[in-house]
Amino acid sequence: MLQDRIPPHDEAAEEAVLGSVLVDGEAISRVIALLKPEDFYRERNRWTYEACLALFQRGVSVDQVSVAHELGNQGRLDPSGGPAFLSHLVASVPTSVYAEHYAGIVSRTSTLRSLVRAAGEIASLGYGQDADVDETLRQAEDLLFRIRSRRETRDFVPLREVLDQYLEDSATAHTTADLSRGPVQSGFLDLDRLMGGLQRSDLFILAARPSLGKSTLAMNVVRNAAQHGAICGVFSLEMSREQLALRMLSGEAEVDSHRLRMNLLTERESQRVIDSVGALSDLPIYIDDTPLQTIVEIRSKARRLSLERGLDLLVVDYIQLIQGISRNPNRVQEMTEISRSLKGLARDLHVPLLALSQLSRAVEQRPNHRPQLSDLRDSGSIEQDADVVAFIFREDALFSEEEWERANPSQPYPKNVAEIIVAKHRNGPLGNRNLFFREQFSRFENFASRTPA
Repeated sequence: MLQDRIPPHDEAAEEAVLGSVLVDGEAISRVIALLKPEDFYRERNRWTYEACLALFQRGVSVDQVSVAHELGNQGRLDPSGGPAFLSHLVASVPTSVYAEHYAGIVSRTSTLRSLVRAAGEIASLGYGQDADVDETLRQAEDLLFRIRSRRETRDFVPLREVLDQYLEDSATAHTTADLSRGPVQSGFLDLDRLMGGLQRSDLFILAARPSLGKSTLAMNVVRNAAQHGAICGVFSLEMSREQLALRMLSGEAEVDSHRLRMNLLTERESQRVIDSVGALSDLPIYIDDTPLQTIVEIRSKARRLSLERGLDLLVVDYIQLIQGISRNPNRVQEMTEISRSLKGLARDLHVPLLALSQLSRAVEQRPNHRPQLSDLRDSGSIEQDADVVAFIFREDALFSEEEWERANPSQPYPKNVAEIIVAKHRNGPLGNRNLFFREQFSRFENFASRTPA
Protein backbone atom coordinates (compact mmCIF):
# COMPACT_ATOMS: atom_id res chain seq x y z
CA MET A 1 0.00 0.00 0.00
CA LEU A 2 1.03 3.63 -0.50
CA GLN A 3 1.23 4.20 3.27
CA ASP A 4 3.83 1.43 3.64
CA ARG A 5 6.25 2.86 1.10
CA ILE A 6 9.38 4.66 2.32
CA PRO A 7 9.16 8.42 1.68
CA PRO A 8 11.49 9.76 -1.03
CA HIS A 9 14.96 10.55 0.28
CA ASP A 10 18.63 10.18 -0.61
CA GLU A 11 20.75 9.58 2.47
CA ALA A 12 23.98 9.56 0.46
CA ALA A 13 23.24 13.05 -0.89
CA GLU A 14 22.38 14.30 2.59
CA GLU A 15 25.68 13.01 3.95
CA ALA A 16 27.55 14.44 0.94
CA VAL A 17 26.16 17.93 1.67
CA LEU A 18 27.18 17.71 5.31
CA GLY A 19 30.58 16.28 4.41
CA SER A 20 31.17 19.15 1.98
CA VAL A 21 30.39 21.66 4.72
CA LEU A 22 32.69 19.94 7.22
CA VAL A 23 35.51 19.71 4.66
CA ASP A 24 35.10 23.36 3.63
CA GLY A 25 33.35 25.61 6.14
CA GLU A 26 32.72 28.23 3.44
CA ALA A 27 30.48 25.76 1.60
CA ILE A 28 27.68 26.47 4.10
CA SER A 29 27.19 29.88 2.47
CA ARG A 30 26.61 28.18 -0.89
CA VAL A 31 23.90 25.79 0.28
CA ILE A 32 22.14 27.83 2.96
CA ALA A 33 19.77 29.39 0.43
CA LEU A 34 18.93 25.97 -1.02
CA LEU A 35 18.33 23.93 2.11
CA LYS A 36 16.43 24.19 5.36
CA PRO A 37 16.90 21.78 8.26
CA GLU A 38 13.52 20.15 7.58
CA ASP A 39 14.71 19.19 4.10
CA PHE A 40 16.85 16.42 5.64
CA TYR A 41 15.10 13.08 6.03
CA ARG A 42 17.43 11.47 8.59
CA GLU A 43 17.15 13.05 12.01
CA ARG A 44 20.86 12.96 12.76
CA ASN A 45 21.59 14.65 9.43
CA ARG A 46 19.06 17.35 10.29
CA TRP A 47 20.67 17.86 13.73
CA THR A 48 24.10 18.15 12.16
CA TYR A 49 22.90 20.75 9.62
CA GLU A 50 21.20 22.74 12.39
CA ALA A 51 24.50 22.75 14.30
CA CYS A 52 26.32 24.03 11.19
CA LEU A 53 23.72 26.80 10.76
CA ALA A 54 23.98 27.82 14.41
CA LEU A 55 27.76 28.14 14.11
CA PHE A 56 27.51 30.04 10.84
CA GLN A 57 25.00 32.50 12.31
CA ARG A 58 27.32 33.20 15.26
CA GLY A 59 30.27 33.71 12.92
CA VAL A 60 32.12 30.65 14.22
CA SER A 61 34.22 28.54 11.84
CA VAL A 62 32.32 25.44 10.67
CA ASP A 63 34.48 22.32 10.91
CA GLN A 64 34.40 18.84 12.41
CA VAL A 65 35.61 19.95 15.85
CA SER A 66 33.27 22.96 16.23
CA VAL A 67 30.25 20.97 15.00
CA ALA A 68 31.02 18.16 17.47
CA HIS A 69 31.21 20.75 20.26
CA GLU A 70 27.92 22.34 19.18
CA LEU A 71 26.14 18.98 19.04
CA GLY A 72 27.53 18.14 22.46
CA ASN A 73 26.16 21.37 23.93
CA GLN A 74 22.76 20.47 22.50
CA GLY A 75 22.91 16.93 23.89
CA ARG A 76 22.80 15.47 20.41
CA LEU A 77 26.36 14.31 19.80
CA ASP A 78 25.99 10.75 21.10
CA PRO A 79 22.44 10.20 19.70
CA SER A 80 23.70 11.29 16.25
CA GLY A 81 26.58 8.80 16.26
CA GLY A 82 29.31 10.73 18.03
CA PRO A 83 32.64 11.87 16.54
CA ALA A 84 32.76 8.67 14.47
CA PHE A 85 29.71 9.82 12.50
CA LEU A 86 31.29 13.21 11.77
CA SER A 87 34.47 11.46 10.65
CA HIS A 88 32.36 9.31 8.34
CA LEU A 89 30.82 12.47 6.82
CA VAL A 90 34.23 13.99 6.17
CA ALA A 91 35.45 10.77 4.57
CA SER A 92 32.37 10.51 2.34
CA VAL A 93 33.42 13.40 0.07
CA PRO A 94 36.90 14.32 -1.16
CA THR A 95 35.95 17.90 -2.08
CA SER A 96 33.21 20.51 -1.55
CA VAL A 97 33.05 21.47 -5.23
CA TYR A 98 29.74 19.65 -5.77
CA ALA A 99 28.00 20.89 -2.62
CA GLU A 100 25.26 22.70 -4.55
CA HIS A 101 24.61 19.62 -6.68
CA TYR A 102 24.13 17.44 -3.61
CA ALA A 103 21.96 20.14 -2.03
CA GLY A 104 19.75 20.14 -5.12
CA ILE A 105 19.16 16.42 -4.75
CA VAL A 106 18.22 16.82 -1.08
CA SER A 107 15.90 19.71 -1.93
CA ARG A 108 14.17 17.71 -4.68
CA THR A 109 13.50 14.70 -2.45
CA SER A 110 12.23 17.04 0.28
CA THR A 111 9.74 18.50 -2.20
CA LEU A 112 8.58 15.02 -3.15
CA ARG A 113 8.04 14.17 0.54
CA SER A 114 6.03 17.37 0.94
CA LEU A 115 3.93 16.30 -2.02
CA VAL A 116 3.28 12.91 -0.41
CA ARG A 117 2.25 14.61 2.85
CA ALA A 118 -0.01 17.01 0.96
CA ALA A 119 -1.63 14.06 -0.82
CA GLY A 120 -2.44 12.54 2.56
CA GLU A 121 -3.90 15.82 3.81
CA ILE A 122 -5.96 16.21 0.64
CA ALA A 123 -7.25 12.65 1.09
CA SER A 124 -8.29 13.54 4.66
CA LEU A 125 -10.09 16.62 3.35
CA GLY A 126 -11.90 14.45 0.81
CA TYR A 127 -13.08 12.05 3.51
CA GLY A 128 -14.56 14.89 5.56
CA GLN A 129 -18.25 14.15 5.97
CA ASP A 130 -19.54 17.69 6.44
CA ALA A 131 -16.97 19.52 4.35
CA ASP A 132 -17.99 22.34 2.03
CA VAL A 133 -16.86 21.26 -1.44
CA ASP A 134 -15.69 24.68 -2.61
CA GLU A 135 -13.79 25.32 0.62
CA THR A 136 -12.24 21.87 0.43
CA LEU A 137 -11.03 22.52 -3.11
CA ARG A 138 -9.50 25.83 -2.06
CA GLN A 139 -7.68 24.19 0.84
CA ALA A 140 -6.35 21.46 -1.45
CA GLU A 141 -5.12 24.01 -4.00
CA ASP A 142 -3.39 26.02 -1.27
CA LEU A 143 -1.59 22.91 -0.02
CA LEU A 144 -0.14 22.29 -3.48
CA PHE A 145 0.66 25.94 -4.15
CA ARG A 146 2.57 26.25 -0.87
CA ILE A 147 4.80 23.39 -2.00
CA ARG A 148 5.44 25.09 -5.34
CA SER A 149 6.06 28.55 -3.91
CA ARG A 150 8.30 27.28 -1.09
CA ARG A 151 10.83 26.02 -3.62
CA GLU A 152 11.14 29.39 -5.34
CA THR A 153 14.31 31.02 -4.04
CA ARG A 154 16.23 34.06 -5.19
CA ASP A 155 19.91 34.72 -4.76
CA PHE A 156 22.54 37.11 -6.03
CA VAL A 157 23.04 36.97 -9.78
CA PRO A 158 25.63 38.82 -11.89
CA LEU A 159 24.47 42.02 -13.57
CA ARG A 160 25.53 40.48 -16.87
CA GLU A 161 22.93 37.73 -16.43
CA VAL A 162 20.20 40.28 -15.74
CA LEU A 163 21.16 42.31 -18.81
CA ASP A 164 21.31 39.19 -20.99
CA GLN A 165 17.79 38.34 -19.86
CA TYR A 166 16.69 41.88 -20.74
CA LEU A 167 18.05 41.55 -24.26
CA GLU A 168 16.32 38.20 -24.65
CA ASP A 169 13.01 39.60 -23.39
CA SER A 170 13.31 42.66 -25.62
CA ALA A 171 13.77 40.47 -28.67
CA THR A 172 10.44 38.74 -28.02
CA ALA A 173 8.46 41.68 -26.64
CA HIS A 174 7.23 42.83 -30.05
CA THR A 175 6.19 39.44 -31.33
CA THR A 176 3.22 37.25 -30.53
CA ALA A 177 5.30 34.09 -30.70
CA ASP A 178 6.23 34.29 -27.00
CA LEU A 179 3.79 36.09 -24.73
CA SER A 180 5.11 34.47 -21.57
CA ARG A 181 7.89 37.04 -21.08
CA GLY A 182 7.02 40.28 -22.84
CA PRO A 183 4.51 42.87 -21.69
CA VAL A 184 0.85 42.63 -22.64
CA GLN A 185 -0.25 45.37 -25.03
CA SER A 186 -3.43 47.26 -24.11
CA GLY A 187 -4.22 48.06 -27.74
CA PHE A 188 -4.27 51.81 -27.02
CA LEU A 189 -1.18 53.06 -28.82
CA ASP A 190 -0.49 56.26 -26.88
CA LEU A 191 -0.88 54.50 -23.53
CA ASP A 192 1.30 51.59 -24.61
CA ARG A 193 4.03 54.01 -25.72
CA LEU A 194 3.87 55.82 -22.38
CA MET A 195 3.83 52.72 -20.16
CA GLY A 196 5.61 50.22 -22.40
CA GLY A 197 2.51 48.02 -22.32
CA LEU A 198 1.27 46.21 -19.24
CA GLN A 199 4.43 44.87 -17.64
CA ARG A 200 4.35 41.42 -16.07
CA SER A 201 4.25 41.14 -12.27
CA ASP A 202 3.02 44.75 -12.05
CA LEU A 203 -0.11 45.88 -10.23
CA PHE A 204 -2.07 48.44 -12.28
CA ILE A 205 -4.77 50.51 -10.61
CA LEU A 206 -7.38 52.13 -12.87
CA ALA A 207 -9.52 54.51 -10.83
CA ALA A 208 -12.40 56.89 -11.45
CA ARG A 209 -15.69 58.07 -10.02
CA PRO A 210 -18.73 55.94 -10.93
CA SER A 211 -20.07 55.86 -14.50
CA LEU A 212 -16.93 57.23 -16.18
CA GLY A 213 -16.08 53.96 -17.97
CA LYS A 214 -13.67 52.01 -15.74
CA SER A 215 -15.19 48.63 -16.52
CA THR A 216 -15.58 49.48 -20.19
CA LEU A 217 -11.93 50.48 -20.54
CA ALA A 218 -10.77 47.39 -18.68
CA MET A 219 -12.83 45.08 -20.89
CA ASN A 220 -11.57 46.91 -23.99
CA VAL A 221 -8.01 46.20 -22.81
CA VAL A 222 -8.97 42.56 -22.28
CA ARG A 223 -10.46 42.30 -25.76
CA ASN A 224 -7.45 43.96 -27.40
CA ALA A 225 -4.99 41.76 -25.52
CA ALA A 226 -6.94 38.59 -26.28
CA GLN A 227 -7.05 39.46 -29.98
CA HIS A 228 -3.24 39.29 -29.90
CA GLY A 229 -3.22 35.89 -28.21
CA ALA A 230 -3.09 36.85 -24.52
CA ILE A 231 -5.06 34.59 -22.17
CA CYS A 232 -7.17 36.86 -19.97
CA GLY A 233 -8.99 36.24 -16.69
CA VAL A 234 -11.63 38.63 -15.35
CA PHE A 235 -13.07 38.77 -11.83
CA SER A 236 -16.24 40.85 -12.07
CA LEU A 237 -17.53 41.46 -8.55
CA GLU A 238 -19.92 44.21 -9.63
CA MET A 239 -21.48 43.21 -12.96
CA SER A 240 -22.73 39.85 -14.18
CA ARG A 241 -20.97 38.01 -16.97
CA GLU A 242 -24.01 38.59 -19.18
CA GLN A 243 -23.68 42.36 -18.73
CA LEU A 244 -19.98 42.25 -19.53
CA ALA A 245 -20.58 40.07 -22.58
CA LEU A 246 -23.24 42.44 -23.92
CA ARG A 247 -20.93 45.42 -23.45
CA MET A 248 -18.20 43.68 -25.40
CA LEU A 249 -20.69 42.63 -28.06
CA SER A 250 -22.00 46.20 -28.39
CA GLY A 251 -18.49 47.54 -28.96
CA GLU A 252 -17.51 44.78 -31.37
CA ALA A 253 -20.68 45.04 -33.49
CA GLU A 254 -20.98 48.84 -33.12
CA VAL A 255 -24.57 48.51 -32.01
CA ASP A 256 -26.16 50.77 -29.42
CA SER A 257 -25.87 48.95 -26.10
CA HIS A 258 -29.37 49.90 -24.91
CA ARG A 259 -31.00 48.72 -28.13
CA LEU A 260 -28.94 45.53 -27.96
CA ARG A 261 -30.23 44.78 -24.45
CA MET A 262 -33.81 45.47 -25.58
CA ASN A 263 -33.29 43.40 -28.75
CA LEU A 264 -34.44 46.31 -30.93
CA LEU A 265 -32.11 45.72 -33.85
CA THR A 266 -32.38 46.16 -37.56
CA GLU A 267 -31.64 43.24 -39.85
CA ARG A 268 -28.22 44.66 -40.70
CA GLU A 269 -27.39 45.18 -37.00
CA SER A 270 -28.52 41.65 -36.19
CA GLN A 271 -26.10 40.28 -38.77
CA ARG A 272 -23.26 42.36 -37.30
CA VAL A 273 -24.10 40.98 -33.86
CA ILE A 274 -24.00 37.40 -35.15
CA ASP A 275 -20.63 38.00 -36.81
CA SER A 276 -19.29 39.63 -33.64
CA VAL A 277 -20.46 36.71 -31.49
CA GLY A 278 -18.35 34.43 -33.66
CA ALA A 279 -15.31 36.71 -33.41
CA LEU A 280 -15.54 37.17 -29.62
CA SER A 281 -16.25 33.50 -28.92
CA ASP A 282 -12.82 32.52 -30.21
CA LEU A 283 -10.99 34.83 -27.80
CA PRO A 284 -9.26 33.27 -24.74
CA ILE A 285 -11.22 35.30 -22.17
CA TYR A 286 -12.48 33.73 -18.93
CA ILE A 287 -14.98 35.53 -16.66
CA ASP A 288 -15.83 34.83 -13.02
CA ASP A 289 -18.76 36.95 -11.82
CA THR A 290 -19.05 35.59 -8.28
CA PRO A 291 -19.95 38.54 -6.00
CA LEU A 292 -18.46 39.18 -2.56
CA GLN A 293 -15.32 37.12 -3.04
CA THR A 294 -12.42 37.05 -0.61
CA ILE A 295 -8.85 37.61 -1.68
CA VAL A 296 -8.16 33.95 -0.83
CA GLU A 297 -10.85 32.81 -3.29
CA ILE A 298 -9.54 35.13 -6.00
CA ARG A 299 -5.99 33.91 -5.50
CA SER A 300 -7.07 30.27 -5.56
CA LYS A 301 -9.14 30.62 -8.74
CA ALA A 302 -6.47 32.65 -10.53
CA ARG A 303 -3.84 30.03 -9.74
CA ARG A 304 -6.10 27.28 -11.04
CA LEU A 305 -6.79 29.17 -14.26
CA SER A 306 -3.06 29.76 -14.71
CA LEU A 307 -2.28 26.07 -14.24
CA GLU A 308 -5.13 24.72 -16.37
CA ARG A 309 -5.39 27.27 -19.19
CA GLY A 310 -2.44 29.59 -18.86
CA LEU A 311 -2.74 33.28 -17.96
CA ASP A 312 -1.30 36.49 -19.41
CA LEU A 313 -3.56 39.20 -17.95
CA LEU A 314 -5.77 39.33 -14.85
CA VAL A 315 -8.49 41.94 -14.20
CA VAL A 316 -10.32 42.58 -10.91
CA ASP A 317 -13.43 44.77 -11.04
CA TYR A 318 -13.32 46.28 -8.50
CA ILE A 319 -10.99 46.29 -5.51
CA GLN A 320 -13.36 47.80 -2.90
CA LEU A 321 -15.78 44.88 -3.36
CA ILE A 322 -13.18 42.29 -2.29
CA GLN A 323 -13.67 40.92 1.19
CA GLY A 324 -10.67 40.63 3.49
CA ILE A 325 -9.76 37.29 5.01
CA SER A 326 -9.35 38.52 8.58
CA ARG A 327 -12.80 40.09 8.90
CA ASN A 328 -11.06 43.15 10.25
CA PRO A 329 -13.61 45.85 11.15
CA ASN A 330 -11.01 48.46 10.22
CA ARG A 331 -11.57 48.91 6.49
CA VAL A 332 -8.27 50.73 5.98
CA GLN A 333 -6.30 47.79 7.41
CA GLU A 334 -8.43 45.38 5.41
CA MET A 335 -7.70 47.25 2.17
CA THR A 336 -4.00 47.24 3.04
CA GLU A 337 -4.16 43.47 3.28
CA ILE A 338 -6.06 43.20 0.00
CA SER A 339 -3.79 45.50 -2.03
CA ARG A 340 -0.66 43.71 -0.83
CA SER A 341 -2.22 40.36 -1.66
CA LEU A 342 -3.05 41.54 -5.19
CA LYS A 343 0.53 42.73 -5.69
CA GLY A 344 1.78 39.37 -4.42
CA LEU A 345 -0.60 37.55 -6.79
CA ALA A 346 0.72 39.50 -9.79
CA ARG A 347 4.26 38.46 -8.89
CA ASP A 348 3.32 34.84 -8.12
CA LEU A 349 1.60 34.38 -11.48
CA HIS A 350 4.01 36.64 -13.42
CA VAL A 351 1.13 38.52 -15.07
CA PRO A 352 0.01 42.15 -15.15
CA LEU A 353 -2.91 42.55 -12.74
CA LEU A 354 -5.33 45.36 -13.61
CA ALA A 355 -7.46 46.24 -10.59
CA LEU A 356 -10.23 48.83 -10.82
CA SER A 357 -10.83 51.20 -7.92
CA GLN A 358 -13.37 53.76 -6.84
CA LEU A 359 -12.33 57.30 -5.94
CA SER A 360 -13.51 59.10 -2.84
CA ARG A 361 -15.95 62.01 -3.01
CA ALA A 362 -13.11 64.41 -2.25
CA VAL A 363 -12.50 64.71 -6.00
CA GLU A 364 -15.94 66.31 -6.42
CA GLN A 365 -15.19 68.99 -3.84
CA ARG A 366 -12.33 70.55 -5.81
CA PRO A 367 -13.08 73.23 -8.40
CA ASN A 368 -11.47 71.39 -11.32
CA HIS A 369 -12.48 67.86 -10.19
CA ARG A 370 -9.21 66.41 -11.42
CA PRO A 371 -8.34 63.24 -9.48
CA GLN A 372 -5.23 62.88 -7.36
CA LEU A 373 -3.49 59.93 -5.73
CA SER A 374 -4.91 60.98 -2.36
CA ASP A 375 -8.42 60.36 -3.75
CA LEU A 376 -7.93 56.58 -3.85
CA ARG A 377 -10.64 55.29 -1.61
CA ASP A 378 -10.19 53.53 1.77
CA SER A 379 -6.42 53.17 1.90
CA GLY A 380 -3.13 54.80 1.01
CA SER A 381 -1.68 51.31 0.64
CA ILE A 382 -3.30 51.04 -2.80
CA GLU A 383 -1.08 53.89 -3.98
CA GLN A 384 1.91 52.38 -2.20
CA ASP A 385 1.54 48.84 -3.57
CA ALA A 386 0.59 49.78 -7.14
CA ASP A 387 3.23 49.99 -9.84
CA VAL A 388 0.98 52.15 -12.03
CA VAL A 389 -1.99 54.29 -11.03
CA ALA A 390 -4.13 55.80 -13.79
CA PHE A 391 -7.30 57.88 -13.59
CA ILE A 392 -10.11 58.43 -16.09
CA PHE A 393 -11.13 62.09 -16.32
CA ARG A 394 -13.99 63.23 -18.56
CA GLU A 395 -15.00 66.87 -18.57
CA ASP A 396 -18.11 66.16 -20.65
CA ALA A 397 -19.40 64.14 -17.67
CA LEU A 398 -18.97 67.16 -15.41
CA PHE A 399 -20.18 70.02 -17.60
CA SER A 400 -22.94 70.33 -20.16
CA GLU A 401 -22.08 71.92 -23.49
CA GLU A 402 -23.77 75.17 -22.45
CA GLU A 403 -21.85 75.33 -19.15
CA TRP A 404 -18.60 74.65 -20.96
CA GLU A 405 -19.15 77.40 -23.53
CA ARG A 406 -19.89 79.92 -20.79
CA ALA A 407 -16.72 79.01 -18.88
CA ASN A 408 -14.45 78.31 -21.88
CA PRO A 409 -15.77 80.28 -24.86
CA SER A 410 -12.55 79.89 -26.88
CA GLN A 411 -12.16 76.11 -26.44
CA PRO A 412 -14.17 73.38 -28.19
CA TYR A 413 -16.41 71.23 -26.02
CA PRO A 414 -14.51 68.00 -25.19
CA LYS A 415 -17.37 65.70 -26.14
CA ASN A 416 -16.48 62.00 -25.80
CA VAL A 417 -12.89 62.86 -24.83
CA ALA A 418 -11.54 60.73 -21.99
CA GLU A 419 -8.25 61.84 -20.49
CA ILE A 420 -6.20 59.01 -18.99
CA ILE A 421 -3.98 60.47 -16.27
CA VAL A 422 -1.00 58.27 -15.36
CA ALA A 423 -0.35 59.69 -11.88
CA LYS A 424 2.09 57.03 -10.69
CA HIS A 425 4.49 54.97 -12.77
CA ARG A 426 7.09 53.20 -10.68
CA ASN A 427 9.32 52.35 -13.63
CA GLY A 428 8.53 55.02 -16.18
CA PRO A 429 7.28 58.52 -16.94
CA LEU A 430 4.03 60.14 -15.88
CA GLY A 431 1.73 61.76 -18.39
CA ASN A 432 -1.76 62.27 -19.77
CA ARG A 433 -3.15 60.61 -22.89
CA ASN A 434 -6.52 61.09 -24.57
CA LEU A 435 -8.89 58.35 -25.69
CA PHE A 436 -12.14 58.70 -27.58
CA PHE A 437 -15.14 57.28 -25.71
CA ARG A 438 -18.10 56.05 -27.74
CA GLU A 439 -20.49 55.58 -24.83
CA GLN A 440 -23.40 54.20 -26.87
CA PHE A 441 -21.15 51.36 -28.04
CA SER A 442 -19.34 50.85 -24.69
CA ARG A 443 -16.02 51.34 -26.43
CA PHE A 444 -12.85 53.40 -26.11
CA GLU A 445 -10.78 54.12 -29.19
CA ASN A 446 -7.35 55.50 -29.99
CA PHE A 447 -7.81 59.24 -30.14
CA ALA A 448 -5.83 59.76 -33.33
CA SER A 449 -7.74 57.06 -35.26
CA ARG A 450 -11.18 57.71 -33.81
CA THR A 451 -14.22 57.32 -36.03
CA PRO A 452 -17.12 59.78 -36.01
CA ALA A 453 -19.69 59.12 -33.33
